[in-house]
Amino acid sequence: MLKRIRTATFRAATLRATALASGAVLLATACNASATKTDGAGSADGRSFVLVTPDPVAQNDFLKLSVKGIKAAAKTHKGSARTYESADPSARAQNLTAAVKDSPDVVVMVGYEFADLVAKQAKSHPDQQFLLVDTCTLAKFPNVTCATFREQEAAYLAGAEAGLLTKSNKVGSVDAEDSPTVHRYSDAFEEGAKKTSAQTTAATRYVGGDNPYTDSARAKAQASSLISGGVDHIMAAAAAGNYGIFEAAKAKGVYAYGVDANQCPAAKGAVVDNVIKKTDVAIEKGVAAILKGNTGHTISYGLKENGMSLTGLESGIEQSGCVIAEHTDVIEKVKALREQIVSGKLKIDDPAA
Repeated sequence: MLKRIRTATFRAATLRATALASGAVLLATACNASATKTDGAGSADGRSFVLVTPDPVAQNDFLKLSVKGIKAAAKTHKGSARTYESADPSARAQNLTAAVKDSPDVVVMVGYEFADLVAKQAKSHPDQQFLLVDTCTLAKFPNVTCATFREQEAAYLAGAEAGLLTKSNKVGSVDAEDSPTVHRYSDAFEEGAKKTSAQTTAATRYVGGDNPYTDSARAKAQASSLISGGVDHIMAAAAAGNYGIFEAAKAKGVYAYGVDANQCPAAKGAVVDNVIKKTDVAIEKGVAAILKGNTGHTISYGLKENGMSLTGLESGIEQSGCVIAEHTDVIEKVKALREQIVSGKLKIDDPAA
């Protein structure tokens, strides 16, 4: 992440591994290359909220959670919700402009792609409230509230699972790039594994290249390199490249860990668990804070705020398709570690701090 934007927030600070999932996007005449959807029962006097996404929602589970969050906010505050889906950089700018013209109570954006765009809008529209999720602007604005995530807390728990399950006592990570924010996943994963298995060693490989967040082939090659070295549990922190990591793991009979949403169905029997990021929670709570007048600050979401979690710690684990569902003893031990983090007894360092 040599560019400022990437340094400030992991291209997948979202790690949106399904960001390139296929899916048709309806075109809206008013917003080039975008789709708009309106939900809610808001009256002319009711609250209104607009969500702008960086990519089409389609089958992107990460963005689906964002839509869920804006709808929940509209329902809670008896208002209406509209979503503008963007297909490219120019559409993002156009959609944000269109959202501001709607003059809603809150304009919500997801992703680092909006950091510079919202800064310009915030200056020219000081009366409009904005909620930026998964990143923040470099400068602070009284009308821009940010929601960020402590990914390292949940990644630590995933590592703890790996330490309890590894047979070779070797774990590893495949990161999209060598960046402090990406290390929130790999470093914490390593620490968690060593917490539950002190003799465990760890290694990290980087996808790199021209498209480190979408190059599934390079990600698979790096995973294969780790596996050749004896690693049997891999943290997949390579965005769309995760699917290459899952392929390598399944082919060699080892295990991987997904991100953002439940990726276990993508490679059943090979994906142990997922470091999930709850954008819906961040949006619901962020909107509520803004409506109460608590604006212009950054809200951090981790395990305590229920903004980060593991699929294995959520309800419905039996139907998740995750390997961890077969290890209830491991889940119980990880729950105990989770409580230590929530209480503040156990602190997980932030490599990006």
